[in-house]
This record gives sequence, C-alpha cells and structure tokens, in this order.
Amino acid sequence: MDAMVTGGKAMVADLRRLFADVRNHSEALAASLSAEDQALQSMPDASPVKWHLAHTTWFFEQFVLRATLPDYDVFDADFGFLFNSYYEAVGPRHARVARGMITRPSAAQVGDYRAYVNAAMQDLLAEGRVEIADLVVLGLNHEQQHQELLITDITHAFAQNPLLPVAIPGWRMPVHAGDGEVAWVAFAGGLVEIGYRGEEFHFDNEAPRHQVWLAPYALANQLVTCATMLDFIADGGYRTPSLWMADGWAQVQAQGWSAPLYWRQSGDQWLGFGPGGSAPLDPSAPVAHISWYEADALARWAGARLPTEPEWEAAYGHPRLAEMTGSVWQWTESAYRPYPGFRPVAGAIGEYNGKFMINQMVLRGSSAATPAGHGRASYRNFFHPDKRWQFSGLRLARDC
Repeated sequence: MDAMVTGGKAMVADLRRLFADVRNHSEALAASLSAEDQALQSMPDASPVKWHLAHTTWFFEQFVLRATLPDYDVFDADFGFLFNSYYEAVGPRHARVARGMITRPSAAQVGDYRAYVNAAMQDLLAEGRVEIADLVVLGLNHEQQHQELLITDITHAFAQNPLLPVAIPGWRMPVHAGDGEVAWVAFAGGLVEIGYRGEEFHFDNEAPRHQVWLAPYALANQLVTCATMLDFIADGGYRTPSLWMADGWAQVQAQGWSAPLYWRQSGDQWLGFGPGGSAPLDPSAPVAHISWYEADALARWAGARLPTEPEWEAAYGHPRLAEMTGSVWQWTESAYRPYPGFRPVAGAIGEYNGKFMINQMVLRGSSAATPAGHGRASYRNFFHPDKRWQFSGLRLARDC
C-alpha cells in the first residue's frame, strides 16, 4: 500500500519508515512485469518502468546523498546521464524520446542500484538530520508522482499489444459515487482565496495563496460518465467541427479520434482497457483518458463549459459534490501559469515545476492511480491539451 507523505521537519523520526514504504511500493507496482515489459517505451510522452525506477533513485542520489555526504561513492557514474530527466543545472542527459533504447543497465541492475541507494539513504536518515528532511519529503512525493506515471505508461504500452495483457493484477477503478441524476450546485462567487494553506508538504506551484474574484457559477454534482460520452459519440460529436477548438479539430482529423483512448467496439459492445486489462465498458463510470480538447468539446455539446481552477478549488469539499478526488483527474479551462508572486527556489530543484508553466492546461483532483495525499484541494496537475493517456476526465460547469 502506498504511504501518505505530507510532513516536513516535524516528521524526521518517521522518515526511515516512510522512505521504505514509498520505495517498496514502487517495486510492488513493477512486481508482475518482466524485464522485457520494463524496457518498453510506447511513445515519447511515456517512459519505461525501468527508467522510472532508476530516475527516482537518481533523484535521491543526486540531490540528497551527493549533496550531503562528501565521501559518498556513486553507484555508477554513467547513471547520472542516463536517468536525469530535465535538470539542466545538473548536466547533460539522454534524450527522453530514446529512453526505450536503454536496454542496459538491465532491470536487475536497476534493482541493485535501488538497493544500494536505499541502504545509503537509510544510514543517512538514521542520523536524524533535520536539515535534509524537507528535501527527502520532496523526493518521496516525486517518487509517488512517478508511481502514477509508471501505471499510466505501462498501461499505454500494454494497450499496443494485441493480447492486451494485464499490467497490475487485481486493479479496479473505484465505484462511481454518482447516483445517475446530474444536479447543479450553485456558488455565489465573490472574492475567494486559492492556493496551499497549511504547514504540511506541498509543491511550489500550489503557492502563494492569493485572492481571486469569481462571478456566480455552478458545478455538476458528479463527473461526466461514459454514458454521456456514448451519447456525444452517437450524436456525431467527433464529426462536428463547430464543437471543437481549431487545434482540437486538427487533432481529431490527424489522429482519427472517434472515442476516448482505449475504447474499442466489439460488435455492439464497447470495451475499455486499463491496468487490469480489457473489460466491458461501464456506462455509469466516469469517462477517462480524454484530452482537454475532447473535454472542452463535450462540455460545449452539453451546453456547459469546463470549470476554471479557482472555481474548482473554491468548491472543493462541498458536501453535494461527488468524486472531487480519487477517480479521474478533471480538466479545467485554466492555462497552467504561475500564481501571482511565484518564484522558483534557487538551484536545480527550482526546475521542478516553474519552467513548465506554459502551453499546458490544469487538471484538478486526483485519479485512481494517484497515491494517497496527492488529492488535496490545491494540487495542480498539468498536461498539454492533446494528451490522453492519463486518467483524465471532466466535470461540467456553467455561469449563473
């Protein structure tokens, strides 16, 4: 079971246990995968499982062990080049699009690397150093983000296999919390505050907390379901250019989109695909694996729109709103930009979020693949508007 990692300096005494829990969960996610499975890279946006396991290990080696221990002996000097993701300040790296070409080191050697770094980290954590606690907590939250990516990336890879294998035995989506009757929950708007507030861990892009003015609005009490998406398809939604942004319509034409990713028809039955393999589509379940373009077009077809991220956050916790977290990420109509007063921290760690705050759209909530603790009100996920391989869906909004 994945651990919830939320604290900072106050939780130094628990870091050894939390570190072991998070690291063990990553390996549990990969336990049913062969060495061949772990080397797959099915598209440039995805990474091999083996790479995720190595990169999250490199993060601790680079930013904690090497920075703290002058005499630390790196496991392999080449791994910094192979498993650095995007930290320009650290040095050159292997191209993202070619991560699937790294057949060596082997999956077994990556396992040895993890064991080596785990032992060094546990020795360091046993010293109880307060000054490294916040960085270790960041590293654990970073690894949990990669646990979600590991799930969605191997699912995409297995979807390319005609046998449609199971990536994670026993995987189940949560039971849909909606009752089938969509109702609108109205909000007065006005001056609201958004952004992280508290003393626990949060990513830098969740702050600073600031005020936003909202006009009156309403949100649907539940997520849009597969049944609604089937109605959209039957009504020619994927064939009606007036419903789409120009860039979205270009994607529909170029990619041949006619349904969400992983949907396929077998006779008169629709099938879906996920980490647990192929299964008949559940019309009552929230629709998943759609791009921002599809979410925006479906909302327009429904006579509604996507919520802004301030609207979504201001409504968080309302007792009549189901599935705000834990099912699918919810696209918003907000571009991913820094909050007023945002400043990235100094050094390479400052590259974690800040330099990606352009040309992407914000998703809120969390999904069935998201580790515990990441589904908080202020959490900001972000992807380019054409991306579909995450558990991404939508909730409708409208003006009042």
